[in-house]
Amino acid sequence: MSVIPVPARIGALWQQRIQGLQEYEVIRDGNVFGAGFSNSMVFSTEYEQARRYLETLLSRYQDTRFDAQFQGREVFNEGGTCFTLEYRQDLSHPAVDRDRFMTHLMGDMTLVHGVGPVTRRNLESRGYRSIPDLLQHPVLKNRARQVLTCLSEGKTLSIMELIGTRYPKSHATMLGTAELHEPEDFVFLDIETLGMFSRPVILFGIGVIDNGQFAVHQYLLRDIAEEQAALVETVYHLSGNRVALVTFNGKSFDLPYIIDRLAYYGMKSPVRMPHFDVLHFSRRRWKDRFSSMRLATLEREVLGVCRNDDVPGAMVPEFYETYLRSRNIGPLVPIVEHNRQDVISLARIFFYLLEESYGCQ
Repeated sequence: MSVIPVPARIGALWQQRIQGLQEYEVIRDGNVFGAGFSNSMVFSTEYEQARRYLETLLSRYQDTRFDAQFQGREVFNEGGTCFTLEYRQDLSHPAVDRDRFMTHLMGDMTLVHGVGPVTRRNLESRGYRSIPDLLQHPVLKNRARQVLTCLSEGKTLSIMELIGTRYPKSHATMLGTAELHEPEDFVFLDIETLGMFSRPVILFGIGVIDNGQFAVHQYLLRDIAEEQAALVETVYHLSGNRVALVTFNGKSFDLPYIIDRLAYYGMKSPVRMPHFDVLHFSRRRWKDRFSSMRLATLEREVLGVCRNDDVPGAMVPEFYETYLRSRNIGPLVPIVEHNRQDVISLARIFFYLLEESYGCQ
């Protein structure tokens, strides 16, 4: 991968630019209309707690060295140097059944262009029960053959595009295409940034199933000049032949953000890959149940996970800026823990939804 060298003073320049900038709104507790799923708001109680927690962290870690707190290792690549942490835990996931899902698709005649619910019922009354049956239909046989060719090739992206012509992106059938992958194919991605677009990413969180465990690889910037090296490592994870990306609001934020940062350094974007945005499926499943679609809300209500001493995502930039300014590693501690929990909860909610929709009976 070709990269363009970046001056080491980039860290100091960015620190000057982010000081005093705040891209979120503090809203009163219980304001469900302001909550939504966005990280651009913080409840007033969360804000006050986070400010007090920041002062506590600065006091608690004032004499603590970086390597004493973070047990990781340095990574060297063509982009420079960055620091990586690894965390492992057991994580259950549903068994995938490719044949079962393909049978489900074969029985969905609405995947054939021109077949809607009414036409399907008419076809069923005449003895047509599946797409292969339509090969005998005088009008629909060529369209049915095109769909069967797409399905037989087994390419997830093509099948997702086919399903997308008939169903919304949040539909369970779209989620079901995950059945075409083994658990080891999924790459769970969550990033922490210095704000909205065109600012550095300061922590990349990558989760994968490895040797039966869930492994979280985090690439933490000790200085903003290390972003390029962390980007290189992240792209490595997204470059496998069978990679399927899983994010939370990643189609709108995480992936475009990474592509923007890659362009900043003159680096190529990852190749197109199947992308499962859990926010879309969560909205469809819980929109009438929860007032907020934030990941922290879903993990609490669905998984029963309650975080202690967490930093709100919107406040990550000022925590990190405090670290840059003071070189006190205290503010980094909750950022790392926040990101790690986001990746774990992302995977758990994804597998929860997959199990609920396509779990083995």
